[in-house]
Amino acid sequence: MSIKIYKKIIVVITFCFVFNVLKAEDNLKSIGKFKDWESFILSQEGSKICFAQSVPVVRAPKKLKREPSRLFVSFRPAENIKNEISVTNGYEFKPKAPVAAKSGKRSYDLFSKGRFAWIVDNEDEIKLISTMKKASRLMIIGNSEKGEQTTDHYSMMGFTKAYNTAKKSCS
Repeated sequence: MSIKIYKKIIVVITFCFVFNVLKAEDNLKSIGKFKDWESFILSQEGSKICFAQSVPVVRAPKKLKREPSRLFVSFRPAENIKNEISVTNGYEFKPKAPVAAKSGKRSYDLFSKGRFAWIVDNEDEIKLISTMKKASRLMIIGNSEKGEQTTDHYSMMGFTKAYNTAKKSCS
């Protein structure tokens, strides 16, 4: 595993831990709710992380018990990270199983590690963000560690405003 990917994984795991711990504190602030998306700033030790996030409007299969799903686009200026797309489907992803983001005829591959998945390359992140700005829905298709396939449908209503707010807040 490359150092860049390993670093990304550590940051995201730390981000999620901090997100959950600090939610009740003033370090995490909502900076706007835009239909089905919301933008946040997380301030920590002089640096900040800005992100837009959403929850799925449909989760399938309904009978499968899992934790909440989230789709993120993050900006971390201290690490020169922009437009980082990540997702959690509420379970441990099956190692080496495909994860995909789909909208219409467009499909993007993601790689997973533990409970999170990321877009494979930076060029696809820019293409996916462009797709998200134009789309009404985005589906994330993944497989749990036990092999159950899930499909989460995210509304893109409000994405562009949430994305632009998060990006501007960390520029």
